[in-house]
Amino acid sequence: MTDDSFNRVYLNPEILGPEPEREERVKSRFWATMRRAVNVVPFAEDVVAAYYCALDPRTPTKVRATLLAALVYFVVPLDVIPDILFGVGYTDDATVLLTAIGVVAAHILPVHRDAAREALRQEDAAKR
Repeated sequence: MTDDSFNRVYLNPEILGPEPEREERVKSRFWATMRRAVNVVPFAEDVVAAYYCALDPRTPTKVRATLLAALVYFVVPLDVIPDILFGVGYTDDATVLLTAIGVVAAHILPVHRDAAREALRQEDAAKR
């Protein structure tokens, strides 16, 4: 599949919206979704690092688009397996996220991972 056909099929703006709208959708819903999924998704730190990578303006556009598309799928509750199904609701989200993170892993930098660890540490401290 060529990059162009991938973009038409998987990053269709009619489905996901143009990148600025996707970014705002992810920003507005990410932490609420992450709080619900943190105990179910065993690679939460990678997801948060991907979030920071996607929002980093230094990240190449195609990488940002890939991560934003996966993160939109994560934050939108209506998908292949509804997120409200306890225990299995995030399995499809996890698959999409793991695939996207695997494809662009070289672009998730130590600064993104450090920010993710700090954010998760702060979230954990806020729960106590």
